[in-house]
Amino acid sequence: MTVFKTFLKILKKNRGMVIFYTVLLLVFGGINMSANKPTTEFEATKPSVLIVNKDEEVGITKDFIKYIKENSETPEIADNEEARNDALFYSDVSYIVYIPENYHNDFMAGNAPELEIKRTGDYTSEYAEMLVKRYLSVASTYQKSIKSEAELIEKVNETLSKKVDAEITSKLDTTTLSKASFYYNFASYSILACLIYIICLVLSVFNSEKIRKRTVISSMSYKKHNKDLLLSNCVYAVTVWLLYVIASFVLVGDIMFTSHGAVYIINSFVFTMCATALAFLIGRIVSNKNAVNGIVNVVALGSSFLCGVFVPMEFMPQSVKAMAHVLPTYYYVKTNDAVAELEVFNIETLKPLIINMGVMLGFAILFVIIANIVASKKRKIG
Repeated sequence: MTVFKTFLKILKKNRGMVIFYTVLLLVFGGINMSANKPTTEFEATKPSVLIVNKDEEVGITKDFIKYIKENSETPEIADNEEARNDALFYSDVSYIVYIPENYHNDFMAGNAPELEIKRTGDYTSEYAEMLVKRYLSVASTYQKSIKSEAELIEKVNETLSKKVDAEITSKLDTTTLSKASFYYNFASYSILACLIYIICLVLSVFNSEKIRKRTVISSMSYKKHNKDLLLSNCVYAVTVWLLYVIASFVLVGDIMFTSHGAVYIINSFVFTMCATALAFLIGRIVSNKNAVNGIVNVVALGSSFLCGVFVPMEFMPQSVKAMAHVLPTYYYVKTNDAVAELEVFNIETLKPLIINMGVMLGFAILFVIIANIVASKKRKIG
């Protein structure tokens, strides 16, 4: 009880930092929640395509231009190459098609004339290229058996007019799930910072020479003293975790009442226990109060940058990804990102997530063992 009361006293004195990191999470989480509204409808985006026609606008050439214009946006660009290049550079147009002279005659003769293309390389230019290839592929197929240009155009339009009905089978609210993942990913930074800061301060007090000597001559064994400290840390950690989970219900919403929400909560609890053990280990090693802020920055910020909290892992270089594997935060974030894409909950789909949580628990056990060894050796030295 004495250890716990001392812990609460130190916590009360430094509650400002806990509030700071909590507000940080709520602010960034709130901004992310309101940044994008959920959408259940799909709206196709037409690419911006410019056609430079050097052929007569008749026959297959005319029909090709008509098809492209019906399925894309056609910006007004000055009729010179410098203006076209500027339009590409500033993304005013994403795709330019140059139709050579005598194109429709060469096409009908089976000479396979080539179109010159300029593009930006973004996703809209990919869509524009798909439109061009679709038309030319259908037209080339019919050209081999149909010699009448009018009949060929009729067949091409008939084929291209056929639409495929697409049914959305996935019921995932991907927008809300991505927001939940962002919230819980960012929470790892706040959890680490809060736990390391407070626990290290508490342990620095108990590691001071005056307190340590009093503990040595007291009737309390170092194992019980260590156990009481660890339990006090756990109570504090669970309180912080509960606070953040409750906040997620407010910010994220109804998704937290689903199976996805349950996995987010369980994963965050496992990570909190791992972070508590890590903070306990750091507090046992470092006894300088002035070094705590630096440790928080190195551990909390460093692991957040390396493990995909601030920048998604897919944008990280391979060397950083390899380095991140030795940090518990990597497995925590990996699980959160996987939950956002999970449609079915069964043993097979949950197995990778359980493995990630098992790795975090393994880290926690390792940290506690090392912390006890360090504490034991320091006691003997003292």
